[in-house]
Amino acid sequence: MRQPIFVSATLAGALFLSACAEKNANDTVERAFKDVNVVDETNLTDVMLTVADPNEAVAYFTRSVNEDPERIDFQRGLAVSLVRAKRFTEASVAFAKLVKMDGATAGDRVDYAHALIRSGDWAKAEKTLDTVPPTHETFQRYRLEAMVADSNQEWKKSDSFYETAVGLTTRPASIMNNWGYSKLTRGEYKEAERLFGDAIRQDPTLFTAKNNLILARSAQRDYTLPVIPMDQTERAQLLHTMALSAIKQGDVETGKSLLRDAIDTHPQHFEAAVRSLQALDNSNG
Repeated sequence: MRQPIFVSATLAGALFLSACAEKNANDTVERAFKDVNVVDETNLTDVMLTVADPNEAVAYFTRSVNEDPERIDFQRGLAVSLVRAKRFTEASVAFAKLVKMDGATAGDRVDYAHALIRSGDWAKAEKTLDTVPPTHETFQRYRLEAMVADSNQEWKKSDSFYETAVGLTTRPASIMNNWGYSKLTRGEYKEAERLFGDAIRQDPTLFTAKNNLILARSAQRDYTLPVIPMDQTERAQLLHTMALSAIKQGDVETGKSLLRDAIDTHPQHFEAAVRSLQALDNSNG
C-alpha cells in the first residue's frame, strides 16, 4: 500500500519542481523584458528631450508622470519639455514638484530658477538660486545669477557673475551679448560696444549682438556702420535701427537720410523703413 503513496509523493514533488522551474523561467523572461523596456524608455526619453516636437514631448511626459508619478526622470522630462515648449508658468509648477522629490539635484534647482525668470517671477528665482550650493559652478547657474543681479541693479555682482559665466563656456557669444546689454542699460556705451564686438567675433551670425552694437554706437551719436560681417538684408536692418536711434535723440535729418539708405539697400521692399520715412515726412508736412 505504501508504493502508490510514494509514487504520488514523487509525482507531486516532480510537478512542484517543474512549476518552480517554470516560475523561475518566467521570472527571468519578465526581468529580461523589464530591462529591455527600461532601455527603450531611456532612449525614448532622450529623443523626447532633444529632437521631438516640444508639445509632443509634453504630452508623452504628462502620460508617463500620470502612470508612474514616483519616477523622477519623468517629472524632470515634463518640466524640461514645458520649458522647450515655452510654457513657462506650467514649467515652474512642474519644477516645483521636481525639486521636492528624492534624487533632485542642484541642476534641477538652477533649471527651476530659469523657468521662474522666464515666467517673470524674479523674486522666487533669486530665492531658488540661493538654495544652490556654491560648489555647483556651471555656466547656466552664473548666467542666471548675473541676470538676477541685473534686475536688482547690483552692477558689481552682475559683472562678476558674467565674467565667471564667460569662463565656463566654449561658446560665450550669447553671454557676452547679455553682458553688453547690461552695460548698455547702465549708460556705459563704450564698454557695451566692446562686449557686442566680442560677441560678434565669437559668433558672426548673432544678429542680436549686431543690432545692439548699433544701439551702443548710436547712443554716442556715432551713425556709421562698423566693420562687421553682414549681408545686404542685415545691412538694411542695421541702418533702420540706426535711423530710429538718431530720430529718438533728435537728429531727425540724419535719421531720414539713414532711412533712405536702408530702403535703397534692402534687396526687397522694406516696409518698416518706408512707413517710418512717410510718417516723418507727413509730420513735417
